[in-house]
Amino acid sequence: MQVTVELPDQVARQWGETPDAVGRHVMEDAAIEGYRAGRLSHRQVGEMLGLDYWQAEAFLKQRGVPLNYSAADLDTDNATLEKILAHS
Repeated sequence: MQVTVELPDQVARQWGETPDAVGRHVMEDAAIEGYRAGRLSHRQVGEMLGLDYWQAEAFLKQRGVPLNYSAADLDTDNATLEKILAHS
């Protein structure tokens, strides 16, 4: 989907000098906010920005975005690992 956003020139220049640069920075900010709010997954951030898994990981880390991974996620992953190892 293509979305058009109108910004005052003075505001847009804070993100870049060209429409492409502004668009990229707005997309990056939207991806970060979407991930922080839990609306986007790590994979979706990568898809939005044309990044593979590790590039998306580096992108989020460079911007100080904490990993969306709870203690419950850890418990679930540990239980899955135990099941896998039990079958080995």
